[in-house]
Amino acid sequence: MAVEMAAATGNLETQKKNRIQVSNTKKPLFFYVNLAKRYIQQNNEVELCALGMAITTVVTIAEILKNNGLATEKKLLTSTVNIKDENKGRVVQKAKIEIVLSKSDKFDSLMTVATTAPEAASKDKE
Repeated sequence: MAVEMAAATGNLETQKKNRIQVSNTKKPLFFYVNLAKRYIQQNNEVELCALGMAITTVVTIAEILKNNGLATEKKLLTSTVNIKDENKGRVVQKAKIEIVLSKSDKFDSLMTVATTAPEAASKDKE
């Protein structure tokens, strides 16, 4: 739907390539953590977005990446959006968060260690 809206307005920048819209019901937490790592690797930054109850999931993802030294916080935005509730037929307000994380200085070395460590461990077992 966002791509359709972007195409309709003629501005494809509104649907960013490095944006992850997080849901707390569709995918497990570490799916989003690993996806964010891949986005950071490809684009040097990632934008994590969520509405309502999924905000805690986004904050957890950001903290995991920051605490592991993979990312640094670049920008944090909070807002309220009006969404039409299909069940009740009225407009409700939902909290929204956007966290932009950029690649840390240690990202590449940490990712190299993370990919070579399992291989080394399996060679030790042989």
